[in-house]
Amino acid sequence: MADGNGTVVLAHGAWADGSSWGKVIGLLRARGVRAVAAALPLSSLADDVAALDRCLERVEGPVVLAGHAYAGAVIAESRCEKVGSLVYIAALALDQGETVADVFYRAAPHPKAPKLAPDAHGMIWLPAQAFSEAFAPRASAEEQAVLAAVQRPIAAACIGVKVGLPRWRDLPSWFLLAGEDRMIAGETQRFMANRMRATLETHPVDHMPLVTAPDVVAGIILRAAAETISRQGRTG
Repeated sequence: MADGNGTVVLAHGAWADGSSWGKVIGLLRARGVRAVAAALPLSSLADDVAALDRCLERVEGPVVLAGHAYAGAVIAESRCEKVGSLVYIAALALDQGETVADVFYRAAPHPKAPKLAPDAHGMIWLPAQAFSEAFAPRASAEEQAVLAAVQRPIAAACIGVKVGLPRWRDLPSWFLLAGEDRMIAGETQRFMANRMRATLETHPVDHMPLVTAPDVVAGIILRAAAETISRQGRTG
């Protein structure tokens, strides 16, 4: 996907924005890979899919579409024909008829996982201490402070909507299992990856490897991109 031949599109999760992919974008650019971060409003699952599709309209295919955490649900709902493969970074991979809440709460939470509840406006915020205790415990204190300061809340409406037939049923998929994730249980991630028959990579990283282990994240995306281009060459 170098020299304008395709694009990596990156979708951020809850309590984050496109800048959370900054280190990964730098590593991809260093390899000559074009990468774009989609800005999701986190206001509803439908709104997020629509925002992602608007981003996909603007880029050249084929596309490797990567999603972190909640965005796993978003990337599987896009029907854009440019998408050639999916990459899940400690992400939620829903099956038809499931909701984000169904899979997020499938296993018992980590002892340091935050207790989440919507505010008076139906928005779910992450408590400040959760950024160091569960969200990005391997990040520096400065990085944790910035993540907390710029967090974007997710609407409770996002997590209760049943999804349609997911694209991972039709597209090659990769899954990065975060072995030290305190937000999404490792056993849940493994269940989802196995159900998808995804190419699974397990690494001892926290919930935010985009920030704390960007080389690991860039590596799996690059491997997905190489396979996508190779497959396109065989079928083109």
